[in-house]
Amino acid sequence: MEKSAVFFDIDGTLWDYNNYIPDSCREGIKKLRENGHLAFICSGRSRAFIQNEDLLSLGFDGIVCACGCHIEIDGKLLYEKVLDESFTQKTIEMVRSYGFRPILEGPKNIYMDDDEFDKTDSFGNVLRRDVGKDLVTIGGDYYGKWRINKMSCSTDVAADKRIECFDRLSKHFSIIAHNENVCELVPAGHNKATGMLKACELVGINPDNTYAFGDSENDLDMLEAAHVGIAMGNGTDNAKAAADYVTAAFDDDGIYKGLKHFGLI
Repeated sequence: MEKSAVFFDIDGTLWDYNNYIPDSCREGIKKLRENGHLAFICSGRSRAFIQNEDLLSLGFDGIVCACGCHIEIDGKLLYEKVLDESFTQKTIEMVRSYGFRPILEGPKNIYMDDDEFDKTDSFGNVLRRDVGKDLVTIGGDYYGKWRINKMSCSTDVAADKRIECFDRLSKHFSIIAHNENVCELVPAGHNKATGMLKACELVGINPDNTYAFGDSENDLDMLEAAHVGIAMGNGTDNAKAAADYVTAAFDDDGIYKGLKHFGLI
C-alpha cells in the first residue's frame, strides 16, 4: 500500500476533557506507523497548549497546530504565521469593547488575564491545569510583547453584540464559532486544511493519500479537504456531514476501528 499521511484532531478525537487516551488508540497509531504511514497531530490548539507527554508519546511525525498557523516536522519548525503585536493590541481592545474575553495562543505561551476567567470557567481551568508556567497574563509585564498565532474568545454576550463583533473581525480572521460561548479567531487564509496540505507538501505526500480524523467545528475544512475525512461517532452533526465516513466514538475504539476500516492497520 502506498504511504499515506493521517491527521488527528486532539480534543474529542484522541482524548477527552480529562486527557484520557484509549489503549486502542495507542495501538492503532503504533501499527499505523509500523506499516510505513505518517501520523500527524492537526489541532486548533497552539503549540504551547500541546505539551502533554502522554499525548506526544503516541508517536507523531509532525504537529500541525493553531489551525494551520504552525507546522513542525520531526521536531523542526518549518512554517509559522505570527500576528503583529500592534494588530493584536487593536483586536484585544475591540473584542473587549463588545464584552468578549480574549485568550491569546502562541508557540511558547498562552496569554490569559486570570480575573476574566473565574474558577467556574471550564476553558480557563483546562489552561490552568495543562499549560502551567507557560500560561501568562495578557496585561502587566507581557502587554504588547505577545507572540501569537491565533486567538480564542469567550463570547457569552448578547447575540446582536456577538454578530456585530464577528462582522468586524471577519475582515482579518476566519471565525470558528463552537457555540454561543466560545469562538476561535484564525488569521485569514489559514485553517486545519491549509496546514494539512502544507505538511503534505513538506514531506512529499500526495494529497490523494490523506486521511483525517476529527469531531467538531474547526475540523470541517480538514475533513472536507482530506481524501478521506473520518468523523468520530461522538462528533457534531456538522462534522459527520462533512466526513466521508463516521467511525465509532473515541472511547469506543473509534481511532482503531477507523484505521482498520481503511486498511491502514
